[in-house]
Amino acid sequence: MTNAQILAACRSNWEYRGVDDASLREMLDELSAHLEDAEAAGRSAQDVVGRDVRAFAASWARARAPLSRRAPRTVAMACFAAGWLLLGAYLIRWTTAVDVTAGFLAFWPATGTATVAWELRRGSIGLGRSWLVGLAVGLPAALLASWLAGGGVLFTLPLWAPPLLLLPGLPYAVADARAARRRRKAEAEAGV
Repeated sequence: MTNAQILAACRSNWEYRGVDDASLREMLDELSAHLEDAEAAGRSAQDVVGRDVRAFAASWARARAPLSRRAPRTVAMACFAAGWLLLGAYLIRWTTAVDVTAGFLAFWPATGTATVAWELRRGSIGLGRSWLVGLAVGLPAALLASWLAGGGVLFTLPLWAPPLLLLPGLPYAVADARAARRRRKAEAEAGV
């Protein structure tokens, strides 16, 4: 990988993780200086970041933003994703209430937890692979829960549940969209 590719990969990973703009610029400047120093000393970029750039970026983001600062955003975004998935269940069934079974209750939290844990640990692996990892955990959890608890309805969720789940993540989603728009605008102005 070239230095520009490494910087771009780290930037996207850090933006995904919610690193603020000032810290992001500072981290990119510091990494750029380290890469230039390594190149001047005759070492490769791999000597600086290691074999896995995403893992390097993820570990630096974790060190830069401790779990106590990352946790609220992660929980809010997980609720935001769950709210959209639940809203999809209402729309697919065209109903104002969704019956929750043990399998349903086990599947979504297991899938979400596996996906978020993988993303926090390793960085983004893409939406498709991320969902595959989640499904590899969620399907067995749903089958086991259905087998243990049976297929009966545990409770019914009314239509106001998805908006309630969407609210905590809405500010983060808006901030992410604005940051992406600013980044695209800056890249267009720079001719990248």
